[in-house]
Amino acid sequence: MRLIQIRVVDDNLEAVQEVLDGREISYVETEEKSDDEEASLFQFPLPPETVDEVLRELEAAGMDPDRYAVVGSVETSRSNQAATAERHDDRISHDELRGRAIGMNPGAITYYGMTVLSAVVATAGLLLDSPAVVVGSMVIAPQVGSALTASVGTALDDRALVKEGFRDQILGLTLAVVSAAAFGMVLRYGGFVPGQLRVGTVQQISQRISPGFLSMAVGICAGAAGAFGLATALPVSLVGVMIAAALIPAAAAVGIGLAWGIPAIALGAGILLVVNAASVNLAGFSVLWGLGFRPWDWPDGEPTLGTARKYAPTVLALAVLLATFAGASTVTARQMQVETSVNDAVEEVLNEEAYERLRLLSVRTQFGGVSVYELDREVTVEVSRPDDEAYPELAARLDAAVTPAIGQETSVEVSFVDRQTEGA
Repeated sequence: MRLIQIRVVDDNLEAVQEVLDGREISYVETEEKSDDEEASLFQFPLPPETVDEVLRELEAAGMDPDRYAVVGSVETSRSNQAATAERHDDRISHDELRGRAIGMNPGAITYYGMTVLSAVVATAGLLLDSPAVVVGSMVIAPQVGSALTASVGTALDDRALVKEGFRDQILGLTLAVVSAAAFGMVLRYGGFVPGQLRVGTVQQISQRISPGFLSMAVGICAGAAGAFGLATALPVSLVGVMIAAALIPAAAAVGIGLAWGIPAIALGAGILLVVNAASVNLAGFSVLWGLGFRPWDWPDGEPTLGTARKYAPTVLALAVLLATFAGASTVTARQMQVETSVNDAVEEVLNEEAYERLRLLSVRTQFGGVSVYELDREVTVEVSRPDDEAYPELAARLDAAVTPAIGQETSVEVSFVDRQTEGA
């Protein structure tokens, strides 16, 4: 429930009372006087989803919200508000949405400081190949505030929020990449990690250098869940971990690629970072728009060219997001096609009678090089085999099947896991 407090001058008193009485809203009216002006203070509870509608009617009746209008939260109310609770979508008001978005974004020192710490922890987790440490970096990352601030600003055409949200995202993710690269160089040249470490073979890193549909789905769902949580009075703290999961590990992987001087890793993880950032913002805006959040003076009916000019920040932000999303999706779609072709070729070979005792464990396709469409000339296949059998020609057979399937020369590396079976 929400507790509404408004100040109404005596000239508009009767009209405001008619609105409240017409909706059967129980209210308390207190006479007050300030600045030599006779007025009354009204207090009444409302369900969150009706706040916007009631306040609009009160403004039409003469209430000036800029003079004094407060929306607070209450645990419960015993007043009869059946007439105002016909809708059950739990959507909060525009003002409350804007206030919550602003409140979620911490101050500059906290935001950028926590970003550096989360990037360093993510870098350590990736190099340790430790999912638990990587998850820990997501928990302390503050990116949820800037992402949702940008989505709210775009939906409400609030230039200040649009500027603040996108600025903090760009600067924050750039700082995360720089911090990860600096920490990675300290680890590499300080002798804290083995000099022969092949970072591209570390599972936690290799998973983040080949953006695909599943990666994009994480960003889309993270942005959508964040917007739902913010707009429906649900807790968004856990959603913040999901948004950070789409951004911080990818930024750390970019930094590792730069620290080790491997363009394939930096480029692949960079594309993943751009894909997820665009997905989070676009999905957040789409959900807010679908829930009915619009600029206060948004015209009824179909938008016109004049509307686009008037709401230029919203249109520009959407155009940039759509262009980024479309470009990243094109890259992702092409890489998905390559991965599918590789997987089909590997499965076709392993279905042959000569390899019937092998069990496929995983196929990892690495992207990179000059073009993000191209493979990094390495496909890694992991299979399980009986410990008394050898398959010396398997790699050559797989290479002969993969190369024509994707139309590109590449190398195939096979990792065997021996297995023993005892008993029936």
